Amino acid sequence: MRATNRPSAVASKTGNSLARDRSLLITLIVMLAVVGLLLAFAYLSGEVLEGETRGIDMRALLAAQTLRSHHPWVAEIMRDFSGLGSMVVLTLFVAAVAGYLWLLRQCTFAVLVVLSALSGNLLVSGMKVLFDRARPDASFAAFVVPSLSFPSGHASMSALVFLTVASLLASATGGLPIRLYLLGVAAAMTVLVGASRVVLGVHWLTDVLGGWVFGTAWAIAWLLLATELKRRGRLSSGRVHSSG
Repeated sequence: MRATNRPSAVASKTGNSLARDRSLLITLIVMLAVVGLLLAFAYLSGEVLEGETRGIDMRALLAAQTLRSHHPWVAEIMRDFSGLGSMVVLTLFVAAVAGYLWLLRQCTFAVLVVLSALSGNLLVSGMKVLFDRARPDASFAAFVVPSLSFPSGHASMSALVFLTVASLLASATGGLPIRLYLLGVAAAMTVLVGASRVVLGVHWLTDVLGGWVFGTAWAIAWLLLATELKRRGRLSSGRVHSSG
């Protein structure tokens, strides 16, 4: 019996070792992605401060103004898309998701969702003050927005909230198709919100690009934290769709 069991024990240890190595490799790749995104944000913000993006920003602004003037219905649709990234909508969304996770006894997931949104909002507000970039002139915009411009709060927070929630739910949900669906929907909503701000003329193109880059990096960072907590047994490994 001992001779029979020994190969299976060796195979089990080998399988566990390969699984750990694969997990570490994935974690390393994700960490490099976060670093890459943050470096991209630093580069973009430097270009913005130096005025190097003025040309592409103006071309995008003029193209958006032309599009709205030729197709007035576009502005109405973009307003609706833009509303998906408003502070009121995102706050309600975060509260609803956190409450849902709490009812499913996924309390740590719920806390992570709330903390990621709160900390991200504080960082975006701080960066707006730090970069102190004015918005496009009101003559180019569909409506006037008085706050500062870089990075776009709508683009940043929609990427941060939608991608964080989708990533956390995907990490606790069985099945690759479901995970891809969650991440795909989150990415699509993020793109629609950011694009709407450019089309409406209330943000420079680089405001939105910066917001997307930062929000994505922040979402991935919180996914890494959730993964580490789960690995240490501090995060429930149960499926989100089960009521526990």
